[in-house]
Amino acid sequence: MNEIKAATDSWVLITGASSGFGEEFARQYAAQGHSLVLVARRLDRLETLASALRQQYHIAVVVVQVDLSTVNAVLDLQQKLAGQGIGIDILINNAGHGLQGPFLDVTLDAALAMVQLDIASLTAVTHVFAQDMRRRGRGKILLVSSLLAYLGMENFAVYSAAKAYVLRLGEALHRELKPHGITVTTLCPGMSDTGFAAAAKQKITPGLKLLMMQPAPVVRAGIRALESGRKSVVPGWANKAIVCFVWATPRWLHQAVFSRMMNA
Repeated sequence: MNEIKAATDSWVLITGASSGFGEEFARQYAAQGHSLVLVARRLDRLETLASALRQQYHIAVVVVQVDLSTVNAVLDLQQKLAGQGIGIDILINNAGHGLQGPFLDVTLDAALAMVQLDIASLTAVTHVFAQDMRRRGRGKILLVSSLLAYLGMENFAVYSAAKAYVLRLGEALHRELKPHGITVTTLCPGMSDTGFAAAAKQKITPGLKLLMMQPAPVVRAGIRALESGRKSVVPGWANKAIVCFVWATPRWLHQAVFSRMMNA
């Protein structure tokens, strides 16, 4: 960590950094010259990514293998970084898990594991590092939610509910933490080519293929929204149109339309 000097004094912590949006956030912040803390369960992928970013951008990259599904692991992470004198200026709270399938066909353990990571752990990470930011009087936090936060979606019951929690938490904290110099923004991506669908055993319907976005523009939209202090952002014109449709129509209508699109 001490061998490479970053172009800036700003540290960015990215959870779920070994693939998908997390990996893309790491690449884009590295290109800006930020020092990085990359956190995930898959150490080999983290090390490979970190090595490539150090070589290409000459920045400091710290890799921490953590299973964030327990609160104690979150506390240990904060203490480990504090012990190394690393204060997090930007938190990208990206780690999450999803499953597609009928609620009663998903095992209880799998459903509760999703709630633990997507809600409890995200809350813990946000709380712990926001405390440090408040003490310093500055900081930025990006919470990664989903377009499904706007919908109660058949066969995504727990996931869409969890992401609705993330969106509402972010909206509340945007106002609550602003007086302390902390910006909180929530990113709500739609269907994206990150590998998430395969991990979630999600069926890619023809309608979803039309909405598919690449990770890079989604991440750029999130970073720009965070830098400009926005409350939330939905990347992509098609996804924005979906949110407008949801706002303008009764629940029975838009839920029926999108249930058919995602499950047909």
